[in-house]
Amino acid sequence: MNTATYFLSLVLYYLASLTGNPGTSRFQHCAAAFLGSGMIVNEYTPSGKCSVTMKATGDLSVQTVDLGRAGAKAVEPIAFRIAIRDKDTKTLLSFSGEAMKKIAIEKVLARCKKGDAIILLTTDETYALPHNEIQVQ
Repeated sequence: MNTATYFLSLVLYYLASLTGNPGTSRFQHCAAAFLGSGMIVNEYTPSGKCSVTMKATGDLSVQTVDLGRAGAKAVEPIAFRIAIRDKDTKTLLSFSGEAMKKIAIEKVLARCKKGDAIILLTTDETYALPHNEIQVQ
């Protein structure tokens, strides 16, 4: 290996180390929040909004989605954590220390009040979850 090739290899290795794990991309797969079998976001667009009422029931999950012409379809559940943003103070409270793939929404809502937000956190950087804030109405 000549000196120029060796130097170029070192520079490329250094640059790859600055960006994290070389060869992997962040946020490759689309994901969305689901309540039961229905996606919570009203539309999977940049302006989409998520909300639930205090009387909502069913399992809350985050799943990868297949975005086709017929709309978004759930593919596979992924691990996530939950935080609750207080309506008045905007304080984020960690609800779940452990990652989960589903939880009864009633358990989460028991710690919420109207106006709070349920914040969903992915645990794997390959999943994009653009609609991660669910308003409690």
